[in-house]
Amino acid sequence: MTGIDHRNGKSRVFLLSPANLSGKRGKLMWGGISCCELALKLRDGGAPLGEVFSFVSGLYFRGKLAYARAFALPPRNVSGVMVITSSRGLMAPDTNVGMEELQAMAASSIDEGEASYREPLERDARRLAAKIGRSEVVLLGSVATQKYVEPLLGIFGAKLMFPSEFAGRGDMSRGGLMLRAVRNGTPLTYVPVANSMRHGPRPPKLPQLSNLPGGREAARSKTAVV
Repeated sequence: MTGIDHRNGKSRVFLLSPANLSGKRGKLMWGGISCCELALKLRDGGAPLGEVFSFVSGLYFRGKLAYARAFALPPRNVSGVMVITSSRGLMAPDTNVGMEELQAMAASSIDEGEASYREPLERDARRLAAKIGRSEVVLLGSVATQKYVEPLLGIFGAKLMFPSEFAGRGDMSRGGLMLRAVRNGTPLTYVPVANSMRHGPRPPKLPQLSNLPGGREAARSKTAVV
């Protein structure tokens, strides 16, 4: 989708935090005896990054990707959804990745002080900033730590937003919240990262997701994301 959100006259792109490739489900993809469908696909030429991260993290990344695709309003000729990676900067979720590239990402640390992470991220963020003008950039990921906020805030400034409903929620709750928003066709509320309250009291627990796409399968996954 391309265009303008007529509620505030803003175009919008989303940046998604990545999945933890070093976790249990990540290791399934390159284990010597792994026979899962995704692992076979990766060995046979690669798979889309979004599919890989959805497999690894389950509900949270699945929710982020579905939400961003539903509500992105990018300027013309700009991707509305980009994924933060540990060593490759920003990548479109449809980008094909292979086993070696994923293993390199798994071996890299996501830390604002790590040059191998920060430099590619800042490079791609600057390129994106030059293309989007006044468009909002919504971070679907943790704003409670500096690993995403510190590099991105210095480039996007007041244009860097996050959903206010994320405050106080864990990963699984955020994933469910975004899937509900997609089902209802109602976006969340975006507030600036700068000078905003990034923490809050834990809200009431959401009901089960059994009637949402991927709900039962995703809800069983407890693999952390970063």
